[in-house]
Amino acid sequence: MDFLSLFLLYVFLVLLTILLVCFYSGRKQSIPSRLITCITQVLLHIVPSQVQGAAHWVLHGLFHKRNCTFVVLHLLLETLVYGEYSWEVFGYCQELEFSSHFLFLPYLLLAVNIGFFILCCKTNPGTITKSNQVQFLHAYAYDGVMFEKGVECSTCKVRKPARSKHCGVCNSCVHRFDHHCVWVNNCIGAFNIRYFLLYLLTLNSMAVSIAVLTASFLIQVVLLSNMMQGYYTDDQGQERPIDAFFLIQHLFLTFPRIVFMLGFVVVLSIVLGSYFCFTLYLILTNQTSNEWFKSARYKCSSSEDDTRQRGYKNIYSRGIQGNITEILKPIMSPEKKQR
Repeated sequence: MDFLSLFLLYVFLVLLTILLVCFYSGRKQSIPSRLITCITQVLLHIVPSQVQGAAHWVLHGLFHKRNCTFVVLHLLLETLVYGEYSWEVFGYCQELEFSSHFLFLPYLLLAVNIGFFILCCKTNPGTITKSNQVQFLHAYAYDGVMFEKGVECSTCKVRKPARSKHCGVCNSCVHRFDHHCVWVNNCIGAFNIRYFLLYLLTLNSMAVSIAVLTASFLIQVVLLSNMMQGYYTDDQGQERPIDAFFLIQHLFLTFPRIVFMLGFVVVLSIVLGSYFCFTLYLILTNQTSNEWFKSARYKCSSSEDDTRQRGYKNIYSRGIQGNITEILKPIMSPEKKQR
């Protein structure tokens, strides 16, 4: 089962990489962050200081400065997946007389996804400057817990509106700040969160459609060959009926690139689907990622003296319909809020 072991190792490495990227700048008190911190402390005693310095410089450049590294990686992964789909899966499925509508669906989703990707990258998320800060100051009420009135950003030197946050990567304050996304090299704020949600939806749909078509092709190959009704000879020379493990190994040997791609898009579908659901939950409850992380910290506080933490409540939710409307028509000022 060498090839199956290699495939499982591949899936594990993909998941590990995704987790490291997701939690590198996550909550300091979260379990994944503490685990990564422990691993880092162990590595500090093993890895030479020269290597540590180089790694720190690389990570700092990747996660704390604006750069196109993850944008290029994102486009490269899409190119590899669609290249394999077009080169092998598409042709095989045509020979098996799959519906053309289903075969061309991933390309349609790709075109739509690229449009939302560009909008996420190019749209101003809501950068607050000295010249436009008045537009945002009264858009949302200050809750007195997470956002306090009269606070000035020490870097931008502007008064901080409620629900705004200074992004250290972009070096600017952003209106209704959600998070900085390295995959689009831009902050996600009030004016591009709707594009980001649709970008996630189409990206997940792309992965799911390719996974379904690829899995359907492999299942069709197995059914047409009547492979499950056959036998194989094991290492001891005994005949055994073909089982799932042998079948996976056989498919892996016969279509190695297709099976690798299928494993990748399945893992990607699960991760993207989970993240899309989380983002949708935040939108329906009128929260941002920044507020969700902070509120979890406040609610977990056991200090009886800190009434601010014990008294936190989300005051921005206006019901599901109102919350969705706010995403589609971002609030800038009280006048626009009333329209």
